Order: sequence, then C-alpha cells, then structure tokens
Amino acid sequence: MLEPASWGETAYNHATESDNKIHSDEVAKRYGFRGGLVPGVSVYAYLVHPAVVAWGIDWLGRGAASVLLRKPLYDGSAFRVETKPDGPQVYRGEVIDPEGVVCADGCVSLPEAAPQAPATRRGDPPAPALHARPEATRGTLEMLRERGMGSLRMEWPTEGEPDRYVRDLDAMPELIRLDGEGFANPAFTIGLANWALKANVCLGPWIHAESRAQNHAPIARGSALVIESSVTDLFDRSGHEFVDLDVTVYLEPDTPAMSTHHRAIYKLRGS
Repeated sequence: MLEPASWGETAYNHATESDNKIHSDEVAKRYGFRGGLVPGVSVYAYLVHPAVVAWGIDWLGRGAASVLLRKPLYDGSAFRVETKPDGPQVYRGEVIDPEGVVCADGCVSLPEAAPQAPATRRGDPPAPALHARPEATRGTLEMLRERGMGSLRMEWPTEGEPDRYVRDLDAMPELIRLDGEGFANPAFTIGLANWALKANVCLGPWIHAESRAQNHAPIARGSALVIESSVTDLFDRSGHEFVDLDVTVYLEPDTPAMSTHHRAIYKLRGS
C-alpha cells in the first residue's frame, strides 16, 4: 500500500455564487479578509487528498480525518499539503499558503478494520422549505437542540454542489472524478454537514471551522442520500457565535456512509 505523499496545487473557490456570501470578495472584505474565502470543505479535501491517492477506495470506505481550519485560503493561491507519518496508516498534515501560513491542519488515518457504524436512522422529519427556515439565532439553535433538526435528502452528483475541489479535474484522483469512476469527493461528502445546517436555518455569512469525520461506505455515482443531524453545543468565542453538529449521512435506505462532528461559526463578529 502506498504512503500518503505531500502535494501542492492552486486553491479554487467554487462558491463565488453561493448564498454564503463569505465566499464573495465584496462581503468577505467587509469582515477584514483579502477576498472571498475558499470553502472550508475544499480545504478539508486538500488535506485528505493524499489519503485518497494512497489508499483509494479503502479510505472512502473506512478512512477518518480530523481537520481544524485555522486561516483563510484564497482563490488562485498556490498551496502545499505537507504530510508526516504518525503511525501505521496515519499521517498528520498541514495546508500551507504561499506566505508559509498554516491554513489548516489535522490527522488522517485508515483503520485496519471498518469502524462501528452509527445507530440506524432515527427517521427525522424533513427540514423546512427554504422560505420557511427561521433565522440562525442562538434561540433558534437552542430550540433545534431541544426538539431536533429536520433531515435532508440529496443525490450524488447534485447540481450546484462541488464536483471538484481544484479547478483542473485532472489534478484529482480518477476515483473521485465524474469523468472517471465517479465516487463522491471529500469536499462534497463533508459539505453535506453544511447542507444539513443551512437546510434548517437561514444563515448570513458563515464559516466552516472544524470537522472530525469517519467514513463508513463510499458514495457511488447515482446514490440517494439521507442526512440526519443534531445540535450538540452552542458557544461564543472572541465575539463569534459557534454551533457544533453531529451529522450522519446514509445511503438510502439506511446504510451509513459518513458520520462527522462538525463546527461552524454561524454568526461572525460584527454581524
């Protein structure tokens, strides 16, 4: 089995037209950034890319990653992912921008045995219609923590969701290219946790901050998915308001594909 190797590419902001305006230059600059932020889901994908290259379908089926997003990465910036072995089939990685700033770091692994999957689906009711979503306030999220969140149904691929995390498809492994084998790429898969949040509340500019993910099954082209989630914590730090979610993605009807503990800043300081 191959060892995950360091690699580099050019960062790609696929979300310039997203309803999360932190990815637009105009809004991001209001909050003190140089421009629109490359989505956290893409930065996550950059850090786990060496695992997909080295471990392939095995990592999509049982791999794990814990990634902390520390600093912004901007469209068109060259970046490098430095990997360092940290045990059998484990590496620590850093996403480093052209100025040498560590934009993200974390630990990526391939367990010897498939991990225990989450419990079967709860059967959560559907998330509200987009026009009926309440505003993302502390009170609303406290209510969702108490009463539960609505579920979401999607397919891979889904129009408008990332089919790539770099502009040049040839820079991605054939395994996760739609013109190749077509399994869902890590940016899409971890992005389902973002979708779970924004399906339940109406958000302003917001930022993906951290993910601890465990894969349970690869998501093949044409898969129908159900996403169930719950609010596990709410807190403020340095003027930002954070939400923690537990999210499980199922292949219909009830086969777990991924589970993740997901953290986001749902209200930026000064909003």
